[in-house]
Amino acid sequence: MSLQRPPLWQIIKPHLVVFDGALSLILFLLLSVGIVTLYSAGMNFPGRVEDQLRNILIAFIVMWIAANVSPQTLLRFAVPVYTVGVTLLIAVALFGIVKKGSRRWLNIGMVVQPSEIMKIAMPLMLAWYFQKREGLLRWHVFLIACLLLIVPAGLIIRQPDLGTGLLVLAAGFYVIFFAGLSWKVLVGLAIAGAASLPVVWSVMHDYQRQRVMMLIDPTSDPLGKGFHIIQSTIAIGSGGITGKGWLMGTQTHLEFIPERTTDFIFSVYSEEFGLIGNLVLLLLYLLLIGRGMLITANAPTLFTRLLAGAITMIFFTYAFVNMGMVSGILPVVGVPLPFMSYGGTALVTLGLGAGILMSIQRHRKLVQT
Repeated sequence: MSLQRPPLWQIIKPHLVVFDGALSLILFLLLSVGIVTLYSAGMNFPGRVEDQLRNILIAFIVMWIAANVSPQTLLRFAVPVYTVGVTLLIAVALFGIVKKGSRRWLNIGMVVQPSEIMKIAMPLMLAWYFQKREGLLRWHVFLIACLLLIVPAGLIIRQPDLGTGLLVLAAGFYVIFFAGLSWKVLVGLAIAGAASLPVVWSVMHDYQRQRVMMLIDPTSDPLGKGFHIIQSTIAIGSGGITGKGWLMGTQTHLEFIPERTTDFIFSVYSEEFGLIGNLVLLLLYLLLIGRGMLITANAPTLFTRLLAGAITMIFFTYAFVNMGMVSGILPVVGVPLPFMSYGGTALVTLGLGAGILMSIQRHRKLVQT
Protein backbone atom coordinates (compact mmCIF):
# COMPACT_ATOMS: atom_id res chain seq x y z
CA MET A 1 0.00 0.00 0.00
CA SER A 2 1.59 3.26 -1.14
CA LEU A 3 1.82 6.19 1.21
CA GLN A 4 -0.33 9.13 0.17
CA ARG A 5 1.59 12.34 -0.41
CA PRO A 6 0.46 15.30 1.72
CA PRO A 7 -1.29 18.17 -0.08
CA LEU A 8 0.97 20.79 -1.64
CA TRP A 9 -0.29 23.44 0.81
CA GLN A 10 0.86 21.39 3.80
CA ILE A 11 4.33 21.16 2.22
CA ILE A 12 4.56 24.90 1.56
CA LYS A 13 2.84 26.17 4.73
CA PRO A 14 5.76 25.67 7.20
CA HIS A 15 7.95 27.79 4.93
CA LEU A 16 5.42 30.63 4.74
CA VAL A 17 4.29 30.91 8.36
CA VAL A 18 7.55 32.72 9.12
CA PHE A 19 6.08 35.81 7.46
CA ASP A 20 3.99 38.24 9.47
CA GLY A 21 0.78 38.76 7.50
CA ALA A 22 0.18 42.43 8.28
CA LEU A 23 3.81 43.44 7.78
CA SER A 24 4.06 41.45 4.54
CA LEU A 25 0.95 43.15 3.13
CA ILE A 26 2.27 46.62 3.93
CA LEU A 27 5.64 45.84 2.34
CA PHE A 28 3.93 44.39 -0.75
CA LEU A 29 1.91 47.59 -1.20
CA LEU A 30 4.97 49.83 -0.74
CA LEU A 31 7.03 47.78 -3.20
CA SER A 32 4.17 47.81 -5.71
CA VAL A 33 3.88 51.60 -5.48
CA GLY A 34 7.64 51.79 -5.86
CA ILE A 35 7.71 49.65 -9.03
CA VAL A 36 4.86 51.64 -10.61
CA THR A 37 6.68 54.92 -9.87
CA LEU A 38 10.04 53.54 -10.98
CA TYR A 39 8.54 52.47 -14.32
CA SER A 40 7.67 56.11 -15.01
CA ALA A 41 10.85 57.59 -13.53
CA GLY A 42 13.12 55.13 -15.34
CA MET A 43 11.66 55.22 -18.84
CA ASN A 44 14.94 56.64 -20.12
CA PHE A 45 16.96 54.09 -18.15
CA PRO A 46 16.40 50.70 -19.81
CA GLY A 47 16.57 47.77 -17.43
CA ARG A 48 15.90 49.70 -14.20
CA VAL A 49 12.57 47.98 -13.50
CA GLU A 50 13.99 44.54 -14.27
CA ASP A 51 17.00 45.23 -12.04
CA GLN A 52 14.74 46.41 -9.22
CA LEU A 53 12.59 43.28 -9.50
CA ARG A 54 15.78 41.28 -9.11
CA ASN A 55 16.72 43.40 -6.09
CA ILE A 56 13.30 42.75 -4.58
CA LEU A 57 13.76 39.01 -5.07
CA ILE A 58 17.15 39.12 -3.31
CA ALA A 59 15.69 41.23 -0.49
CA PHE A 60 12.82 38.74 -0.19
CA ILE A 61 15.25 35.83 0.16
CA VAL A 62 17.25 37.74 2.79
CA MET A 63 14.03 38.60 4.63
CA TRP A 64 12.92 34.94 4.56
CA ILE A 65 16.27 33.76 5.91
CA ALA A 66 16.23 36.39 8.68
CA ALA A 67 12.66 35.48 9.61
CA ASN A 68 13.79 31.87 10.11
CA VAL A 69 16.67 32.84 12.42
CA SER A 70 15.68 32.85 16.08
CA PRO A 71 16.33 35.91 18.29
CA GLN A 72 18.59 33.69 20.42
CA THR A 73 20.81 33.10 17.38
CA LEU A 74 20.83 36.82 16.61
CA LEU A 75 21.94 37.44 20.18
CA ARG A 76 24.90 35.09 19.76
CA PHE A 77 25.99 36.71 16.50
CA ALA A 78 25.69 40.34 17.70
CA VAL A 79 29.29 40.76 18.87
CA PRO A 80 30.94 38.95 15.89
CA VAL A 81 28.91 40.92 13.33
CA TYR A 82 29.72 44.23 15.05
CA THR A 83 33.41 43.31 15.31
CA VAL A 84 33.62 42.35 11.64
CA GLY A 85 31.83 45.57 10.67
CA VAL A 86 34.20 47.81 12.63
CA THR A 87 37.23 45.88 11.35
CA LEU A 88 36.09 46.38 7.76
CA LEU A 89 35.51 50.11 8.41
CA ILE A 90 39.08 50.42 9.70
CA ALA A 91 40.28 48.55 6.61
CA VAL A 92 38.35 51.00 4.43
CA ALA A 93 40.10 53.92 6.15
CA LEU A 94 43.49 52.30 5.46
CA PHE A 95 43.07 50.53 2.13
CA GLY A 96 39.64 51.55 0.80
CA ILE A 97 38.75 52.33 -2.81
CA VAL A 98 38.28 56.02 -3.56
CA LYS A 99 35.42 57.07 -5.84
CA LYS A 100 34.35 60.68 -6.42
CA GLY A 101 36.44 61.85 -3.48
CA SER A 102 35.00 59.36 -0.97
CA ARG A 103 36.72 56.30 0.47
CA ARG A 104 33.73 54.03 1.18
CA TRP A 105 34.44 50.73 -0.55
CA LEU A 106 36.70 47.75 0.08
CA ASN A 107 37.86 45.06 -2.32
CA ILE A 108 37.85 41.65 -0.59
CA GLY A 109 37.51 39.62 -3.76
CA MET A 110 34.39 41.62 -4.44
CA VAL A 111 33.73 45.29 -3.80
CA VAL A 112 31.69 45.85 -0.61
CA GLN A 113 30.53 48.91 1.34
CA PRO A 114 31.01 47.97 5.03
CA SER A 115 29.06 50.98 6.31
CA GLU A 116 25.84 49.26 5.18
CA ILE A 117 26.54 46.38 7.58
CA MET A 118 26.49 48.77 10.54
CA LYS A 119 22.90 49.85 9.93
CA ILE A 120 21.84 46.48 11.38
CA ALA A 121 25.00 45.53 13.30
CA MET A 122 24.84 48.69 15.42
CA PRO A 123 21.37 48.15 16.96
CA LEU A 124 22.10 44.42 17.19
CA MET A 125 25.26 45.06 19.24
CA LEU A 126 23.72 47.65 21.54
CA ALA A 127 20.62 45.52 22.13
CA TRP A 128 22.95 42.63 23.12
CA TYR A 129 24.93 45.00 25.37
CA PHE A 130 21.88 46.20 27.29
CA GLN A 131 20.40 42.68 27.48
CA LYS A 132 23.56 41.50 29.26
CA ARG A 133 23.22 44.38 31.75
CA GLU A 134 19.48 44.23 32.32
CA GLY A 135 18.64 45.49 35.80
CA LEU A 136 22.11 47.03 36.22
CA LEU A 137 21.74 50.12 34.05
CA ARG A 138 23.94 52.88 35.48
CA TRP A 139 25.38 56.01 33.91
CA HIS A 140 28.64 54.29 32.97
CA VAL A 141 26.68 51.62 31.06
CA PHE A 142 25.17 54.32 28.83
CA LEU A 143 28.59 55.95 28.46
CA ILE A 144 30.14 52.73 27.14
CA ALA A 145 27.14 52.28 24.82
CA CYS A 146 27.78 55.75 23.41
CA LEU A 147 31.42 54.82 22.76
CA LEU A 148 30.33 51.65 20.97
CA LEU A 149 28.17 53.87 18.78
CA ILE A 150 30.56 56.76 18.19
CA VAL A 151 33.49 54.66 16.93
CA PRO A 152 31.83 53.13 13.80
CA ALA A 153 29.70 56.22 13.15
CA GLY A 154 32.81 58.41 13.24
CA LEU A 155 34.63 56.10 10.82
CA ILE A 156 31.70 56.29 8.40
CA ILE A 157 31.33 60.07 8.59
CA ARG A 158 35.08 60.41 8.02
CA GLN A 159 34.89 58.58 4.64
CA PRO A 160 32.97 60.98 4.12
CA ASP A 161 29.45 59.50 4.09
CA LEU A 162 27.28 61.78 6.17
CA GLY A 163 23.97 60.18 5.19
CA THR A 164 24.92 56.64 6.22
CA GLY A 165 26.76 57.95 9.29
CA LEU A 166 23.61 59.73 10.47
CA LEU A 167 21.53 56.60 9.88
CA VAL A 168 23.95 54.50 11.96
CA LEU A 169 23.97 57.16 14.69
CA ALA A 170 20.17 57.21 14.68
CA ALA A 171 19.94 53.40 14.84
CA GLY A 172 22.24 53.28 17.86
CA PHE A 173 20.58 56.24 19.55
CA TYR A 174 17.16 54.60 19.35
CA VAL A 175 18.47 51.55 21.23
CA ILE A 176 20.07 53.74 23.92
CA PHE A 177 16.88 55.79 24.23
CA PHE A 178 14.59 52.76 24.49
CA ALA A 179 16.96 51.26 27.08
CA GLY A 180 15.99 54.07 29.44
CA LEU A 181 18.18 57.08 28.76
CA SER A 182 17.16 59.91 31.07
CA TRP A 183 15.36 62.92 29.64
CA LYS A 184 17.76 65.14 31.61
CA VAL A 185 20.64 63.59 29.67
CA LEU A 186 18.78 64.13 26.40
CA VAL A 187 18.24 67.82 27.20
CA GLY A 188 21.92 68.13 28.12
CA LEU A 189 22.96 66.46 24.87
CA ALA A 190 20.70 68.81 22.90
CA ILE A 191 22.24 71.87 24.56
CA ALA A 192 25.76 70.51 24.04
CA GLY A 193 24.96 69.76 20.40
CA ALA A 194 23.68 73.28 19.81
CA ALA A 195 26.76 74.76 21.49
CA SER A 196 29.08 72.66 19.31
CA LEU A 197 27.55 73.76 15.99
CA PRO A 198 30.35 76.26 15.23
CA VAL A 199 32.94 73.51 15.74
CA VAL A 200 30.92 71.08 13.59
CA TRP A 201 30.66 73.71 10.85
CA SER A 202 34.43 74.23 10.87
CA VAL A 203 35.19 70.53 10.33
CA MET A 204 32.53 69.91 7.69
CA HIS A 205 33.59 69.28 4.10
CA ASP A 206 32.91 72.03 1.56
CA TYR A 207 30.17 70.05 -0.18
CA GLN A 208 28.42 69.49 3.16
CA ARG A 209 28.46 73.21 3.94
CA GLN A 210 27.09 73.92 0.45
CA ARG A 211 24.20 71.54 1.09
CA VAL A 212 23.30 73.40 4.27
CA MET A 213 23.50 76.75 2.47
CA MET A 214 21.31 75.42 -0.34
CA LEU A 215 18.73 74.40 2.27
CA ILE A 216 18.61 78.01 3.46
CA ASP A 217 18.55 79.60 -0.01
CA PRO A 218 18.67 77.29 -3.05
CA THR A 219 18.04 80.25 -5.38
CA SER A 220 21.54 81.56 -4.63
CA ASP A 221 22.85 78.98 -7.12
CA PRO A 222 19.80 77.92 -9.16
CA LEU A 223 21.75 76.27 -11.99
CA GLY A 224 24.37 74.66 -9.77
CA LYS A 225 24.13 73.39 -6.20
CA GLY A 226 20.53 74.55 -5.78
CA PHE A 227 19.25 72.93 -8.99
CA HIS A 228 18.31 69.60 -7.38
CA ILE A 229 16.11 71.00 -4.65
CA ILE A 230 14.51 73.71 -6.81
CA GLN A 231 13.41 71.23 -9.49
CA SER A 232 12.27 68.76 -6.86
CA THR A 233 10.03 71.25 -5.07
CA ILE A 234 8.62 72.45 -8.41
CA ALA A 235 7.68 68.85 -9.25
CA ILE A 236 6.03 68.27 -5.87
CA GLY A 237 4.07 71.53 -6.03
CA SER A 238 2.97 71.05 -9.63
CA GLY A 239 1.28 67.75 -8.74
CA GLY A 240 -1.54 69.63 -7.02
CA ILE A 241 -4.33 67.69 -5.31
CA THR A 242 -4.76 64.75 -7.67
CA GLY A 243 -1.48 64.79 -9.61
CA LYS A 244 -0.83 64.92 -13.34
CA GLY A 245 -1.41 61.20 -13.80
CA TRP A 246 0.85 58.20 -14.14
CA LEU A 247 3.50 58.66 -16.87
CA MET A 248 2.34 62.27 -17.31
CA GLY A 249 4.87 64.07 -15.12
CA THR A 250 6.46 66.87 -17.16
CA GLN A 251 9.29 67.61 -14.72
CA THR A 252 10.09 63.90 -14.74
CA HIS A 253 10.00 63.19 -18.45
CA LEU A 254 11.66 66.42 -19.48
CA GLU A 255 14.49 65.28 -17.20
CA PHE A 256 14.47 68.23 -14.81
CA ILE A 257 14.43 65.99 -11.71
CA PRO A 258 17.92 64.68 -10.88
CA GLU A 259 18.45 61.19 -9.45
CA ARG A 260 14.77 60.59 -10.13
CA THR A 261 14.97 56.79 -9.81
CA THR A 262 16.89 56.83 -6.53
CA ASP A 263 16.99 59.60 -3.90
CA PHE A 264 14.44 61.86 -5.60
CA ILE A 265 11.82 59.28 -6.58
CA PHE A 266 9.38 60.93 -4.15
CA SER A 267 9.35 63.99 -6.45
CA VAL A 268 8.25 61.79 -9.35
CA TYR A 269 5.55 60.17 -7.25
CA SER A 270 4.28 63.52 -5.94
CA GLU A 271 4.09 65.08 -9.40
CA GLU A 272 2.11 62.19 -10.87
CA PHE A 273 -0.15 61.30 -7.92
CA GLY A 274 -0.47 64.62 -6.09
CA LEU A 275 -1.49 65.31 -2.52
CA ILE A 276 -3.94 62.40 -2.42
CA GLY A 277 -1.21 59.99 -3.48
CA ASN A 278 1.13 61.44 -0.87
CA LEU A 279 -1.46 60.91 1.86
CA VAL A 280 -1.85 57.28 0.78
CA LEU A 281 1.93 56.82 0.85
CA LEU A 282 2.19 58.45 4.29
CA LEU A 283 -0.55 56.12 5.52
CA LEU A 284 1.40 53.09 4.31
CA TYR A 285 4.52 54.26 6.14
CA LEU A 286 2.50 54.97 9.28
CA LEU A 287 1.05 51.45 9.09
CA LEU A 288 4.57 50.05 8.65
CA ILE A 289 5.85 51.93 11.69
CA GLY A 290 2.73 51.11 13.69
CA ARG A 291 3.06 47.40 12.97
CA GLY A 292 6.72 47.51 13.93
CA MET A 293 5.91 49.25 17.20
CA LEU A 294 3.22 46.67 17.98
CA ILE A 295 5.78 43.91 17.47
CA THR A 296 8.14 45.87 19.72
CA ALA A 297 5.57 46.22 22.48
CA ASN A 298 4.81 42.49 22.44
CA ALA A 299 8.45 41.32 22.26
CA PRO A 300 9.26 38.94 25.14
CA THR A 301 12.80 40.07 26.10
CA LEU A 302 14.73 43.30 26.50
CA PHE A 303 16.97 42.32 23.58
CA THR A 304 14.08 41.78 21.17
CA ARG A 305 12.25 44.92 22.34
CA LEU A 306 15.29 47.13 21.82
CA LEU A 307 16.15 45.54 18.48
CA ALA A 308 12.59 45.68 17.12
CA GLY A 309 12.12 49.27 18.29
CA ALA A 310 15.38 50.42 16.70
CA ILE A 311 14.65 48.71 13.36
CA THR A 312 11.17 50.23 13.26
CA MET A 313 12.57 53.68 13.92
CA ILE A 314 15.19 53.14 11.19
CA PHE A 315 12.27 52.74 8.75
CA PHE A 316 10.84 56.01 10.09
CA THR A 317 14.21 57.79 9.78
CA TYR A 318 14.68 56.67 6.16
CA ALA A 319 11.23 57.94 5.17
CA PHE A 320 11.35 61.17 7.18
CA VAL A 321 14.83 62.20 6.02
CA ASN A 322 14.17 61.36 2.36
CA MET A 323 10.83 63.17 2.19
CA GLY A 324 12.28 66.07 4.15
CA MET A 325 15.30 66.58 1.88
CA VAL A 326 13.26 66.18 -1.31
CA SER A 327 10.69 68.68 -0.02
CA GLY A 328 13.37 71.22 0.92
CA ILE A 329 13.05 71.13 4.72
CA LEU A 330 16.24 69.09 5.30
CA PRO A 331 19.68 69.16 3.63
CA VAL A 332 20.31 66.65 0.84
CA VAL A 333 22.19 63.73 2.43
CA GLY A 334 21.63 60.86 0.01
CA VAL A 335 19.10 58.73 1.90
CA PRO A 336 16.78 56.56 -0.27
CA LEU A 337 13.02 56.33 0.19
CA PRO A 338 12.48 52.93 1.86
CA PHE A 339 11.12 50.15 -0.38
CA MET A 340 10.63 52.61 -3.25
CA SER A 341 13.99 53.99 -4.39
CA TYR A 342 15.98 52.04 -6.97
CA GLY A 343 19.01 50.25 -5.55
CA GLY A 344 19.96 46.85 -4.21
CA THR A 345 22.08 47.56 -1.12
CA ALA A 346 19.53 49.66 0.77
CA LEU A 347 16.67 47.36 -0.22
CA VAL A 348 18.51 44.27 1.05
CA THR A 349 19.32 46.07 4.33
CA LEU A 350 15.68 47.04 4.76
CA GLY A 351 14.58 43.50 3.89
CA LEU A 352 16.94 42.15 6.54
CA GLY A 353 15.42 44.51 9.09
CA ALA A 354 11.89 43.44 8.15
CA GLY A 355 12.91 39.78 8.42
CA ILE A 356 14.26 40.35 11.94
CA LEU A 357 10.94 41.95 12.93
CA MET A 358 9.11 38.91 11.56
CA SER A 359 11.44 36.59 13.47
CA ILE A 360 10.75 38.42 16.72
CA GLN A 361 6.99 38.25 16.14
CA ARG A 362 7.06 34.59 15.09
CA HIS A 363 9.11 33.39 18.04
CA ARG A 364 6.94 35.36 20.45
CA LYS A 365 4.02 33.28 19.22
CA LEU A 366 6.03 30.07 19.57
CA VAL A 367 6.87 30.96 23.18
CA GLN A 368 3.21 31.66 23.94
CA THR A 369 2.10 28.31 22.49
